[in-house]
Amino acid sequence: MNTISIKISEPLEQTLARLSQRERVSKSELIRRALHAYAAQRDSAAPAQSALDLAGDLVGCFAGGPNDLASNPIHLAEFGRV
Repeated sequence: MNTISIKISEPLEQTLARLSQRERVSKSELIRRALHAYAAQRDSAAPAQSALDLAGDLVGCFAGGPNDLASNPIHLAEFGRV
């Protein structure tokens, strides 16, 4: 088995010690289990998608409206007013 060294904060080390006692396993075993669970979760997770990926088929689907909405301050004159 390979060895790896990491630096962790004192509060995290205390949590690790407490959890390893509760689980009745070594701190090393607890860390191995946590890394295994993290890796399994990341491997099975769908790749991250941008807003464009999720709504790309909607881009440009609306006709009408002002063409200069983002650049003309007149369209924002009443924005935020109640």
